[in-house]
Amino acid sequence: MKRLVLAAALVSSAAAAAPAPITGRWLTPEKDALVEVGPCGAQMCGRIARILHPNPARPSTDRNNPDPALRSRPIQGLAILSGFTADGDRWKGRIYDPRSGRTYRSELVRDGATLKVKGCLGPFCRTQDWSRAN
Repeated sequence: MKRLVLAAALVSSAAAAAPAPITGRWLTPEKDALVEVGPCGAQMCGRIARILHPNPARPSTDRNNPDPALRSRPIQGLAILSGFTADGDRWKGRIYDPRSGRTYRSELVRDGATLKVKGCLGPFCRTQDWSRAN
């Protein structure tokens, strides 16, 4: 009986520590892009599924990429979230910012209809709230 109670406690504590699912479509804070998040193998990834308000002043290609061979690829369809795995109550991976051409350490936490997206470079971090798209 003690083993059954211990096993149930371990299962429920593991489930409580699991992060909320992040799959789906999310709007960036400026509501200018729709990011689609889903599994890619054993990890979670995300790509810019659609540019909602194209801005002629912004490039439509990944021209700030540090790799010259990648600078002609279109922003729409670009993978920006990669390698996300569950870690406690959050997802940890990498986020690419096509505006700067930089990749950052990242954490994702789902809070209802909001996805809190945190990007860090060294000790400096910035968090954005992405909203669930219908």
